[in-house]
Amino acid sequence: MTPAQPARQTSPGREPEAGGRARYFATLAQERPDIAICRAAAQAARTVDEELSGHRLTAAQHLVLKMLDAVGPCSQQELSEQLRIDRSVMVGCIDGLEGSGLVRRERHPRDRRAYAVTPTPEAGPALARVEGGVPQLLDRVFGALTAAERRTLTRLVGKILSAS
Repeated sequence: MTPAQPARQTSPGREPEAGGRARYFATLAQERPDIAICRAAAQAARTVDEELSGHRLTAAQHLVLKMLDAVGPCSQQELSEQLRIDRSVMVGCIDGLEGSGLVRRERHPRDRRAYAVTPTPEAGPALARVEGGVPQLLDRVFGALTAAERRTLTRLVGKILSAS
């Protein structure tokens, strides 16, 4: 028979208390916009991933299809740099799109050392299906904001991004 384990002691600071702990993050987010932006981005990314899972795409794959639709074939490096997706993540992203038959890799027309990621004919309809749900997705992600607040947020985040 094994002796009973003593109850684990908790520090006084870990005792559940109403109020302070529940409000800690809200206070922190007001003091630290960097933390607030990171948390909001993570929350938005989770919502986007949930929405796109029904289309069997990731957020990164959706962005790749949008860019290819807008500018045509690109190298993986171009896609990675422009979309700010890490190169190692981009490889898996393109592999997944290629496996789904939405893109193919072809020799880059201007750089024989590189490959161009080219959308297949199936990419257009797949992108259109996803894009059809974007308004509802934005409402789900930003539902707590008014239309004017959304425009302000977009402007402010754009200002931060253009400064770096």
